[in-house]
Amino acid sequence: MLDLFQHLGRTVLNVFERLGRAVIFFTQLLAGFPSLFFRPYLVIAQIYAVGVLSLTIIIVSGFFVGMVLGLQGYNTLVNFGATETLGAVVSLSLVRELGPVLTSLLFAGRAGSALTAEIGLMKATEQLSGMEMMAVNPIKRIIAPRFIAGMISMPLLAAIFSAVGILGGYLVVVELLGVDAGSYWSQMQDKTDLFEDIFNGVIKSIVFGIVVTWIAVFEGYDCTPTSEGVSRATTRTVVHASLATLGLDFMLTALMFSDV
Repeated sequence: MLDLFQHLGRTVLNVFERLGRAVIFFTQLLAGFPSLFFRPYLVIAQIYAVGVLSLTIIIVSGFFVGMVLGLQGYNTLVNFGATETLGAVVSLSLVRELGPVLTSLLFAGRAGSALTAEIGLMKATEQLSGMEMMAVNPIKRIIAPRFIAGMISMPLLAAIFSAVGILGGYLVVVELLGVDAGSYWSQMQDKTDLFEDIFNGVIKSIVFGIVVTWIAVFEGYDCTPTSEGVSRATTRTVVHASLATLGLDFMLTALMFSDV
């Protein structure tokens, strides 16, 4: 029994110790932002790496998610004679929830794991140590551009995901199932509010972008400099970023859309 409590206490202390290191790391990231105003090309290159190269999976996933939403919504609402509200159902589902959340999960799996592996390999091959020996701060030169790129790319990718999903829903609902196109678009425009729905969805995607990218770069920077350590860090990035996304989604939804 004593060993069990010792193990539990050690685990809790390790969790808080890593959390403390992550917070200190985040403050160092923020301190590295001003230097990037003089080297914007670093951020642009990383936006291409984590944002543009993620477009394919975002577009394809958003299109099929929108199609499934339209199909499932039609099969449910047709029983109540309310198929004209499908535009609002598809739009609100994507803008409020599925767009930011699924984009964050896909971003964590594609770009987040790549960031962790890249930074972890730099640490394992002592490239980061070499930069420190040359009086170059690796957090400002390597980590900060990647963090800003992820923070910028996530809201843009989420917007693209939602837009493509709405188009996919239109193709199924209107072109395949024969629902009136005017009803689809008019209900969407009437029921989707700019501030309550779209603006809150953008806030969600920004928060997810900050947290997921923070987890990805920290795990890479803090990993054990071995091949096994890099692989474990990459796995932790995907798991922790996914859990953080789902947990934050609940809290943000409760704050934004609940009257309690």
